[in-house]
Amino acid sequence: MSDSMERFIGEVREVVRAGGTEEEVTAKVAERLKGVLGDPGLLTVDQLLVKAGGFTLNRIHVEPGDSFSIGAGIWDVGQCTPVHDHGTWGVIGIFQGSEKEESFHREGPRAMEGRVRITPSGSRLATAGDVFICCTTDQDVHRVSCASGEPVVGIHVYGGDLAKIPRLRYDPETGEVTPFKTGWDYAKVSG
Repeated sequence: MSDSMERFIGEVREVVRAGGTEEEVTAKVAERLKGVLGDPGLLTVDQLLVKAGGFTLNRIHVEPGDSFSIGAGIWDVGQCTPVHDHGTWGVIGIFQGSEKEESFHREGPRAMEGRVRITPSGSRLATAGDVFICCTTDQDVHRVSCASGEPVVGIHVYGGDLAKIPRLRYDPETGEVTPFKTGWDYAKVSG
């Protein structure tokens, strides 16, 4: 674990413990992430491992008590996620490459089964050094892909242990909702 990452984990811990509204917490986490994102040694070799055939989420830290988690999200060239949600707040900083995010508006409350109507609501291209709030608990549906000729690597900070939070996939054509859970990949971990 790099010194910069250890410091960042401590800063996120302080922000989460201090509490506040979701908007206040995510804004403060985003501010702290901007402060470390430019460190070329922020991630270790293990934290940059990429699995073949799909999105990689390398666990960097899960806070005891599951109040937050940090991972290195990596999409290889040409990889794309299904339309999905997180069920919590999240902040992302792009460490390397470029990421295309397509956002969707979900009509109605979050439901663990059935069908919902989702409609495209915008897109963004994020490049190395960009930091943004990717999701909130009330509107959190998107699809992400690598938009560069090299893998895109993002530092992902979530409100809770993402591997334990029930998540949803959305079929953009039918609106069918499918529950799933995210696992952590590779990487030596702390916490």
